[in-house]
Amino acid sequence: MKRFTVLAISLLCLTCMGAMAQKKQTHDQFANFKRYEQANKELPAPAKKEKRVVFMGNSITEGWVKIHPEFFKENGYVGRGISGQTSYQFLLRFREDVINLKPKLVIINAGTNDIAENTGPYDIDITFGNIASMAEIAKANKIKVILTSVLPAAGFRWNKKITDAPDRIEALNAKIKEYAKANKIPYVDYYTPMVTGAERALNPDYSKDGVHPTLDGYIVMEALIKPVIDKAL
Repeated sequence: MKRFTVLAISLLCLTCMGAMAQKKQTHDQFANFKRYEQANKELPAPAKKEKRVVFMGNSITEGWVKIHPEFFKENGYVGRGISGQTSYQFLLRFREDVINLKPKLVIINAGTNDIAENTGPYDIDITFGNIASMAEIAKANKIKVILTSVLPAAGFRWNKKITDAPDRIEALNAKIKEYAKANKIPYVDYYTPMVTGAERALNPDYSKDGVHPTLDGYIVMEALIKPVIDKAL
């Protein structure tokens, strides 16, 4: 009986230790620091006259690099998008994936996955605060900022409980635009030229799933963002 009790306690301790290790791993990986860890190490410091530009974002940014890599390569842009991430995760990895790369300019596109509630209930003020915090951290490090709108979406196939996505998107875009104007930060409106219909959906000419742009969608975005980048630099 005594041996059984000792064995049971030992197994319980091992289980608890395993659970704690798993919890720690989940916490450490929440921001997915390792996604660009090696790429960041391999990226050389900017040359003396180089004007490095970093795109900070989610799957829309990550997909942009994959679908139209020429836009990034030809212009020397650095993509740091991670699929599924919210502004909370952006803020956590902002130093590793933006500040430490010493860019002249960062483009921040955030909010889609917050609205889709990927990491918890949506609060417009917290999401907006995260975006504003990234802008202010960048400016404190002498990095210029461009803020962009959230792209249109009638809904999210992975979370159909969200039935007011267009209202949420428009409200967040209004706050970002107002903040940008008040702080003299360039704001790029992807939303207006890409939205369509009474459902305020992402135009099917520019997307297959209603959330992520196709090449045609990215070309529209490129025409909007490139002149603003050139002017900011």
